[in-house]
Amino acid sequence: MREFWRQLAGELESGRDAELVSILASAGSTPRGAGAVMAVFADGRSIGTIGGGNAEYDAQRLAVELLNARQDAVRELRFVPGDPASMGMVCGGDVTVQFQYLSGAEKQIALIRDLTESFGRNLDTWLIRRLEGGRVTAMGLADRNGARHLTEELPERILQNQAVLQDSWFAIPVVRAGKVYVFGGGHVSQALVPALAAVGFRVAVYDDRPEFADPALFPAAETVYCGDFTRLADQVTVTEDDYVVVMTRGHQADYEVLVQVLRSGARYIGCIGSRRKLAHCRERILAAGFTAEEHDRMHAPIGLDIGAETPEEIAVSVTAELIAVRAGKLK
Repeated sequence: MREFWRQLAGELESGRDAELVSILASAGSTPRGAGAVMAVFADGRSIGTIGGGNAEYDAQRLAVELLNARQDAVRELRFVPGDPASMGMVCGGDVTVQFQYLSGAEKQIALIRDLTESFGRNLDTWLIRRLEGGRVTAMGLADRNGARHLTEELPERILQNQAVLQDSWFAIPVVRAGKVYVFGGGHVSQALVPALAAVGFRVAVYDDRPEFADPALFPAAETVYCGDFTRLADQVTVTEDDYVVVMTRGHQADYEVLVQVLRSGARYIGCIGSRRKLAHCRERILAAGFTAEEHDRMHAPIGLDIGAETPEEIAVSVTAELIAVRAGKLK
């Protein structure tokens, strides 16, 4: 998502206007839900996606027409077989799509640049727009500290984990606070980090071995730390917004990490290992004074049970589990 907004800002700064296409609402079975975005340019190029297929193709064509006319619009796209307004798809749902003309005006560029910079602030951030008669009449950003680029008062409860359309205001969560701290830089971690980054997680890697705490091994990581597993606080502070993945080289290092993070309030804590190893780790953690409830917050074995065996397969299972937690489908 960060790359999408960075590219859009660059296009606008280069003098190329765009049509920002957003799904406002969806019903039934559709390729993407509310909050999906893409940008379309006058030459037909696009970045981002609202789901692909015929719907996206038709939305791109309409976006070029609206861009040439410098207009906003709201349109309904249907996916119902036999419906005259259908896109020729059989999903069985429909979406409401907002088209917003972006002229590359100084204020719009400043807002989108602010949005790209928000990814480095570790604050939940939303793109906020007021819609009136199909037109966008106000646009700004908001985080837990308040709104920016807006003078209007926002409705209560507009800032949610999912896109919200309320009282003519549309809010899309763009930046999600929190990092994934991956403790251990081995083969599974090397497969996991790019998988997490590809779906929008900010990732930091920590290992006590310089050869594994090597940024060259983790080009998709935001930060790579080298330090003692018994002294995480020297370099890392895990917050309630963060995710913790423990996959160090051995039982003792796993244990050292876990006793420091179990009471951090982290949104997710997972530990790799066999059931026998994890049972032994549980005994040690309880003996160290942790309660069964504190231990059982940990996802162990880590990842969704998909029969994963290789590092790449394990990376898929762990990434899927973190997506489910982020989406509120799993605790």
